[in-house]
Amino acid sequence: MVRRVHPSAIVDPGAYLAETVVVGPFCYVGDDVHIGEGTILHSHVCVFPGTRIGRKCAVWPGAVLGGDPQDHKYKGEKSLLVIGDNNIIREGVTMHRAVGEGIATRIGNDNMFMACSHVGHNCEIGDGNTIASYVGLSGHVTVEDNTVFGGMVGVHQFCRIGKLAMLGGLSKVNQDVPPFMLSDGVPARVIDLNKIGLRRSGVPPASRTILRQAYKFLYRADLNLSQALARIEDELDMTEELEYLVTFMRGTQSGYAGRGNERR
Repeated sequence: MVRRVHPSAIVDPGAYLAETVVVGPFCYVGDDVHIGEGTILHSHVCVFPGTRIGRKCAVWPGAVLGGDPQDHKYKGEKSLLVIGDNNIIREGVTMHRAVGEGIATRIGNDNMFMACSHVGHNCEIGDGNTIASYVGLSGHVTVEDNTVFGGMVGVHQFCRIGKLAMLGGLSKVNQDVPPFMLSDGVPARVIDLNKIGLRRSGVPPASRTILRQAYKFLYRADLNLSQALARIEDELDMTEELEYLVTFMRGTQSGYAGRGNERR
């Protein structure tokens, strides 16, 4: 495949397009944009200056990538949106550059952003995430790896979503959601361990059992966070997954999603 740019597309001379990029009808690609091998902009896609798109991404009509951040602190400084490889970015998705000179909003690899989802300024998105339609990630949100967002989830600024977490549709997330947990509600509350996600990701049964016990210390015992972590460290075998969970919980600054009604 060779580079193909539709005659109706506008590509700034300062943009770099790899040899196998396809730019469809009525797209706009601005100055200081880099697009990697095999990426396709289907049609009516806007890619603004300061955007980097990796290899083999598919960007669907109406997506707007690298727009100015929606933040009063932004004063026109040059910042970046950096998108990795093999991402699917569906219709109407918006992703904004960061606030701060030379700082980037970062998207990892192998993510799917469904129609009309939004990634705000200074977000850090990992790999393998599924973000459903109309999800809104406010500025400075961190999403780790292999999470699943239901439709219309809203995430408050500076919240963290731990890896292999799953968030039910229409949730309002205003605190960190720990790794490996299933959350739902307004506000979002943890209702169970994400057992299906753990099994599908290949986490061994013994480690899943230990995570289940840790979940009970955190959410089903009458313990505060310090007490729960102390019992986890004293009483449970420290697997790789459990160590990850403990480290995440110790790093929370804005609080973490509390206890909901356990799913039956």
